[in-house]
Amino acid sequence: MKANTHVIVLILSLYTCHISRYFMTRRRGHGHESCHHGGGKGTRLQPLTRLLPKPMLQLLDRPTLEYIVELLGRHDFHDITMTVCYMADAIRNYFADGSAWDVHIRYQDELVPLGTAGGVRALHAHLDDTFIVMSGDGLTDFDLSEAMRAHRRGGAVATLLLTRVECPLGYGVVEIDVNGRITGFVEKPQAFERDRTYLVNTGIYILEPTIFQWIPTDRPYDFGRELFPLLLELGVPMQGYVASGYWSDVGTLQQYYQTQIDMLNGRVKVNLPVEVASAR
Repeated sequence: MKANTHVIVLILSLYTCHISRYFMTRRRGHGHESCHHGGGKGTRLQPLTRLLPKPMLQLLDRPTLEYIVELLGRHDFHDITMTVCYMADAIRNYFADGSAWDVHIRYQDELVPLGTAGGVRALHAHLDDTFIVMSGDGLTDFDLSEAMRAHRRGGAVATLLLTRVECPLGYGVVEIDVNGRITGFVEKPQAFERDRTYLVNTGIYILEPTIFQWIPTDRPYDFGRELFPLLLELGVPMQGYVASGYWSDVGTLQQYYQTQIDMLNGRVKVNLPVEVASAR
């Protein structure tokens, strides 16, 4: 990636009463800048989220958000701003200025929920180049650098990172043509066919700042439910990038525990605790 490329990584977690999101930018001459938001309550993970915001739930020995910060650092995103709301001090007190992870972290409070796309629109003055939106309630080892290169080759306004699953229930299904262009969306289907796989939206998006012209400023607005279907209807070019690697949205108690089993079994490329790594 060129040194003067602006990159924003927005880590999104949708909770019942608020939205948790994270942003990353890279400014010319100042490395990568990131914004992260740790807002809502995560009721599907109660009782675990009664005392902690969802991004701070531990996977093995450290918070979910720490794995995200580590992933972003490996791809040279070093300047991070976290927009926070629900139990914000838990995030601030843990990460402080980010120097322990060789990154720089700033914090911004979001007082009114703006929706996933609306929250990004509120920062449009700082986003004048390609940026990434990354789901924050999950764990992944996707190669974000390669995804960015694919986005630039494709020339789309939006690139959605996709992964293959056998059961798409609870996810947004994305349909693409042979060239990777997005041709349709099925938001959280109620039924599915066995013996086939589906491409689902991982909540990781690579976007061009021209996308702001389609995001209203007077109400909350959502990427998956509103913005992307609108762009498809208008014929705005969007592409799907089928990512290889591990992805879990850690959205339920069952997924929370399964994700940690996957980590112990070596299914995801992360820095494991010393005790685990030495026992493998």
